[in-house]
Amino acid sequence: MAMSSGGGDGELNSEINVTPLVDVMLVLLIIFMITAPMMNTGVSLELPQVTAQNMEDPEGKLVLSIAKDNKIFLGGSQVTWKDLEAKLKANERVQKESALYIEADMHLDYGVVVTAMAIAKNSGVAHVMMLTNPSDNLKVEDLDRASN
Repeated sequence: MAMSSGGGDGELNSEINVTPLVDVMLVLLIIFMITAPMMNTGVSLELPQVTAQNMEDPEGKLVLSIAKDNKIFLGGSQVTWKDLEAKLKANERVQKESALYIEADMHLDYGVVVTAMAIAKNSGVAHVMMLTNPSDNLKVEDLDRASN
């Protein structure tokens, strides 16, 4: 009993032809390689107000505030961006609780807030939380009009 390696014996070939599959996969790969860099374009967003209950902390929160003009305040006192990491590392509440609340102006660039979060993480803050303005109802109608 010899095995045939294809040919004209009239027998059926039961092997899978993977050439069309490879062709389709290569075309999809090229399409995704071309479209992936185009998806990195940013969209300017305004962060929404949320419906939430106020949570009171008896000891008070350590809050990092970022004003509209990019000035930052740690616990009410103004700090420079260069000194922020050192101040957070030296802060005993950060060392004890490893938590920081960030509140930022709604019209502030997203990158500024992310930079502050990254500095906090580099300072040893494990839990970075965002403070929002609680509202009874969200004004989604304004958001629909703004997107059009």
